[in-house]
Amino acid sequence: MALPGRGVRALPVVLAAATVCSQIVYPLVQGSARDTVTVVSVVLFFAASVSHAAVWRGWRFAAALVAVTAGGGLLVEAAGVATGVPFGAYAYSDSLGAKVLGVPVVIPLAWTMMGYPALLVGARIGQGRQWTPLTAGAALASWDLFLDPQMVDAGHWAWRGGSGPELLGIPASNFISWFVIATAMMAVLVHVPAGAYWVVDDDQLAAVRVADRVPFALYLWTYASSVLAHAAFFGLPGSAVVGGVGMGIVVALFLRASRR
Repeated sequence: MALPGRGVRALPVVLAAATVCSQIVYPLVQGSARDTVTVVSVVLFFAASVSHAAVWRGWRFAAALVAVTAGGGLLVEAAGVATGVPFGAYAYSDSLGAKVLGVPVVIPLAWTMMGYPALLVGARIGQGRQWTPLTAGAALASWDLFLDPQMVDAGHWAWRGGSGPELLGIPASNFISWFVIATAMMAVLVHVPAGAYWVVDDDQLAAVRVADRVPFALYLWTYASSVLAHAAFFGLPGSAVVGGVGMGIVVALFLRASRR
């Protein structure tokens, strides 16, 4: 069967470009405008990831991606807000908009937006081996070394005391839980059939591999822009270093695997 139409194939690319543009704007604005840009950038990134998954891996896979990452993300976030388990005791402010079960609607979307690139990056590192859920889980969880310090500094959520040892002012239990939960999500997703219905020959499979440069680019952009923004714009040198090293290890392994 033929490849999807050119317009359909272009959609994830356009959304990815819009995501990058919105994130470039982010450090240049302040106050409520920055809050709005935060929400817009998450929605655009989410749309880029889901549309790419749907176009290149099929709607069933895209639906599973959203169910596992957004649905699962909402459940664990709601539990965290209500009980302090598994991440530690924290609460969201009202700056990110409407909430469900005490969790801003945009938060589950963020689990999906980065979960998809992390899955593909982890799969490239794991090369289909049994530890792929671990590498993909690490690819997603390492992002939180940037995310949590930045969002706390922006006032989107706050941690309460008494959650044990901390890293960058964030309970260490949060980062550990991120890795465990992310790995569990990836363990489910790697078993979801991901072949789009039209892929029937090597040339079409090659087209998928070329198209995967979009989520790969978003992952690499997230890493590089986070290091720069934390160091130069947000006044967060600690997370620039810790996130730079933690997520940087994943990036280095990905680049090495991509050269094979």
